Amino acid sequence: MKLLVTGGAGFIGSAVVRHILKSSEDTVINLDKLTYAGNEESIPTDIRSSRYIFEQVDICDATELKRVFIEHQPDAVMHLAAESHVDRSIDGPGEFIQTNVVGTYTLLEAAREYWSGLTEEQKGKFIFHHISTDEVYGDLPHPNEVAAGTELPLFTEQTSYAPSSPYSASKASSDHLVRAWQRTYGMPTVITNCSNNYGPYHFPEKLVPHIILNALAGKPLPVYGDGSQIRDWLFVEDHARALVTVAKSGKVGETYNIGGHNEKRNLEVVETICDLLDELAPNKPEGVNNYRDLITFVTDRPGHDARYAIDAEKIQKDLNWTPEESFESGIRKTVEWYLSNKNWWQRVMSGAYKLDRLGA
Repeated sequence: MKLLVTGGAGFIGSAVVRHILKSSEDTVINLDKLTYAGNEESIPTDIRSSRYIFEQVDICDATELKRVFIEHQPDAVMHLAAESHVDRSIDGPGEFIQTNVVGTYTLLEAAREYWSGLTEEQKGKFIFHHISTDEVYGDLPHPNEVAAGTELPLFTEQTSYAPSSPYSASKASSDHLVRAWQRTYGMPTVITNCSNNYGPYHFPEKLVPHIILNALAGKPLPVYGDGSQIRDWLFVEDHARALVTVAKSGKVGETYNIGGHNEKRNLEVVETICDLLDELAPNKPEGVNNYRDLITFVTDRPGHDARYAIDAEKIQKDLNWTPEESFESGIRKTVEWYLSNKNWWQRVMSGAYKLDRLGA
């Protein structure tokens, strides 16, 4: 099977590429623009082979997309390429509209043209898998807002969309486009909406790696508001398994929510990382007695969602997928990975990997 993975040099995309190359005989066409968060070094050279092909292409470039489809003849598309940082979307929403909305439209049209030219047998095997986020649903009631003992709701595949940020609004828009292309043109599509991912190879601006690396440097650990916001945390390698399962076995026209069954307050996540670092990195920066002492509460993000929580019953029941990692096991593996892979994150933070790629 040939899988065209867009955004395959990003955090989740590279996990998908690594999983495919390690666990199957499938071919991966990794299509990535290599923006600031894209890093082909997230796919180790020792797992690359003739089954791995890299294309540095912008999903907004219709001409190049057409060439890629014609040249590589994929059996499926796994569309992960996206701008995904909420703070960046607040400061500059235009880039999110361009990549997440216009880019998805351009990719859908390139895929539709390619799909239309396939034989009936090939059409029946083709799938366009769009990877999205639980943030499109808005937020859920926080335990502090409901009576004690009240059962808290979860996001299901039927939850209405109510995005809160420019990022989540752009992803909601792309979800709607994918569904429209399936209903209007009959192109086979499937959508997944996931909870917060964490794990190895995560770009340092996101919460978990940002806290790990700031702590190791003895810098403040910023926590928005009082840190009470709740997220469902999903280990990225569990997510990669789920995504490949959906691409190969998901039912056309369906949506699958993917969650880790790990609701944690942001402050709890930060404190857990601090405690692990106390154990695993006891040689602290000068002036630091305990990593928790570095926690600093900062002004809350505008429109900050109170709680996300995924009901992943459908994918478990229909496709027999469940997460293998608890938050406790996954976050330990993540901290250990960052402690053991300083070369990767130091090159990312310094920009050295970009310079090497450009031949500078």
